[in-house]
Amino acid sequence: MQTTKEIVRQLIEHLPDTATFDDIMYELYVRQKIETGLKAVNEGRTIPHEEAKRRLLGHAN
Repeated sequence: MQTTKEIVRQLIEHLPDTATFDDIMYELYVRQKIETGLKAVNEGRTIPHEEAKRRLLGHAN
């Protein structure tokens, strides 16, 4: 398993040489959110699609 430092190094290497600090921060933010989501899935902390739709549409039932 890759360390966080290795993942960040690889992420930066794949960005263009013209990448800004904001570009790098955005990529790190997105990567962190994806990792958080995958961890939630692996831990079973999800809801069914129909329940998500119900919540987003604001229906009581």
